Amino acid sequence: MIPYLPTTERDRRAMLDTIGVERVDALFADIPKEFRDPGLNLPPPLSELELKRELQRLAAKNASGDEWGYFLGGGAYRHFIPGVVWNLVKRSEFLTAYTPYQPEISQGVLQASYEFQTLCCQLLNMEVANVGMYDGATAFAEAALMACRLTKRAKVRALATVSPRYIAVLETYAVPQGVEVEVVETATAAGGPEIACLLAQSPNFSGAMEDLDRLGKATHSHGSLLVVATDPIAMGLFKPPGDYGADIAVAEGQPLGVPMSFGGPYVGIFTCKASHVRQMPGRIVGKTVDGQGKTGYVLTLQTREQHIRRERATSNICTSETLIAIANAVYMAALGKWGMRRVAELCYHKAHYAAAQIAKIPGYAIATEGVFFKEFAVTCPAAPSEINKALRARKIVGGLDISSPGTPNRMLVCVTEVNTKAEIDSLIEGLREAADGR
Repeated sequence: MIPYLPTTERDRRAMLDTIGVERVDALFADIPKEFRDPGLNLPPPLSELELKRELQRLAAKNASGDEWGYFLGGGAYRHFIPGVVWNLVKRSEFLTAYTPYQPEISQGVLQASYEFQTLCCQLLNMEVANVGMYDGATAFAEAALMACRLTKRAKVRALATVSPRYIAVLETYAVPQGVEVEVVETATAAGGPEIACLLAQSPNFSGAMEDLDRLGKATHSHGSLLVVATDPIAMGLFKPPGDYGADIAVAEGQPLGVPMSFGGPYVGIFTCKASHVRQMPGRIVGKTVDGQGKTGYVLTLQTREQHIRRERATSNICTSETLIAIANAVYMAALGKWGMRRVAELCYHKAHYAAAQIAKIPGYAIATEGVFFKEFAVTCPAAPSEINKALRARKIVGGLDISSPGTPNRMLVCVTEVNTKAEIDSLIEGLREAADGR
């Protein structure tokens, strides 16, 4: 880390003399005077007790998921987090550790990262995992670029059912690098002689499970790779991407023990087949033994631009999300195989109970086709903004507005294991009242 070395008045004078400036203010002469030192209009200082009360007053304005019924998803999800997760993750050894650049130090952090990689491989049934990416969307985009390097092709194809936010991040990454992004309908999706990969999301943005078996075969028949983004919680109940021959599988790690927090910090889970590992972005922690036969953990692959020549780097992501990755590892280890299955079962059955009840309300219809997991699209009798306004009066956070010119009045509803039957029934009554009150 860069040491904190304050400059003295003598130092500052020497620097100003060197550049031929009399005062520091002269360096900011181009900034209009009224903007250089504006008044901040701050309230008077508060004692610690007064400040705590003020922050509590401001926090009380939020709609807390612990006090409100919460049915909003679309990429960030409210799941139960066992107390053991953050009691362990908040240990000072983890909280104060930064990216372990040196391969022989930070054995505890390296081991925790190794456990994260191992559990991710087991969860998605893939052969190799890295230490983590920035978030799920960037992992998705990095997977597309990795597929281009592996196939030496410069065009990728994504299903139209992928989250539009993931598509936006993909285009942000790919287009400036000359990679063409094509968005296609699921029914006609396949690879092609010029296509590096087909990018799918399952469960997709509408919550439905994609036919990965068909997509995998159709894609591989053209020499293209199959990239799958998934919900890690769904892996407790459904077959993982590795079972369908996915070449690269990614996921957003937030559902695994990480609370929703204004969009982050999250972590991107990134896995692939072992044969592709040389083009994997990020870092990989390996397990070995030292000269005395003792177990040790080391950084075995680092293809970031900080570690190798910039032009040969597979990624320029430098921000470590290791702390969040450790939370994922503790969550998965705490729940275990059967705990993960139980959470997934609760999500599935509660979501399907909610969908069945909503389908009975006049004016509403379930728009998601096929098998869905914990999210489903609903066609409403009015704009979701009006529906959600009525729900807020009942202390309910409704679904995500996914209306479009072709599909107006459409809402994406998410139900997880934390939603009680009473909350779901209250949602049903709220939706019915919103329809009757039009």
